Amino acid sequence: MSKIAIATSDGFTVNEHFGHAKFFRIYELGETDYTFLEVRDAVAACQHSLGHDTTRFDKIIELLSDCDALLVQKIGEGAAAYLISRNVRVFEVSGMIDAVLKKFIESKLV
Repeated sequence: MSKIAIATSDGFTVNEHFGHAKFFRIYELGETDYTFLEVRDAVAACQHSLGHDTTRFDKIIELLSDCDALLVQKIGEGAAAYLISRNVRVFEVSGMIDAVLKKFIESKLV
């Protein structure tokens, strides 16, 4: 079983930029299906007036430390590099959460 964190603004679609996410929905993937576990509140990592703040990145990394992957609609190159350097698997995807998770299960991406 794998845990996946999803950046979403509406709870139905992967539609949130990593730096703007105020919460993440957590799912557990099984062999053929998935289960919604919880919503985890976060402070947006990117503040428009301040730019990137790796301290905020670290807080999100800690918040999602038990997750095997993070799905976002978009993530900047600097943020992606920082997360990857901290062993966070991050994927840029978009679409309905249900369809995206089924595709991940079928493809065995995590």
